[in-house]
Amino acid sequence: MLGKLDGLAEYEVRRPRTPTGTNLLGLVKHLAGVEIGYFGDTFGRPFPDPPAWLSYAAFDADPNGDMYATAQESRADIIGLYQRAWAHADATVAALRLDATGRVPHWPAERAAVTLHHMLVHVLADTTRHAGHADILRETADGVAGLRTAGDNLPSTDPGFWAEHVARVEAEAVRGNEG
Repeated sequence: MLGKLDGLAEYEVRRPRTPTGTNLLGLVKHLAGVEIGYFGDTFGRPFPDPPAWLSYAAFDADPNGDMYATAQESRADIIGLYQRAWAHADATVAALRLDATGRVPHWPAERAAVTLHHMLVHVLADTTRHAGHADILRETADGVAGLRTAGDNLPSTDPGFWAEHVARVEAEAVRGNEG
């Protein structure tokens, strides 16, 4: 996730790129909150000095407050929070067995009881989903695509190759729509 921020200007990591406001720095902030909550309070291991936007009152005031960075929140602050969140999550995983039980306070009562294994799978799925969002957002920001660095797992880094590919996909979409 953090690699998707590399080399982008401040505005580019903050700006909304979808109709719902999805942005790169907001995805990192959101995932920090996910790890803090699901590997912290869920297992009775509160995160030290949690950010105010993680409170239920803050959520009631702005249910999307974890999905964007305010002007007062620096990129370094959010990255640092994410790094502390994953260190806290790592400590929880190291301290507990996979069958350790916890409770997600904001889930419905019938689903609130969970195991560490369940939360690991849940957070992995959430992180993977948002990493896919980040891939697309980064590509729309400056054309950089690839698993870790620009083009490291793509068949080509040549813009001409991709222009031809996009034209081919568009032609097939038109033909498919006619049929």
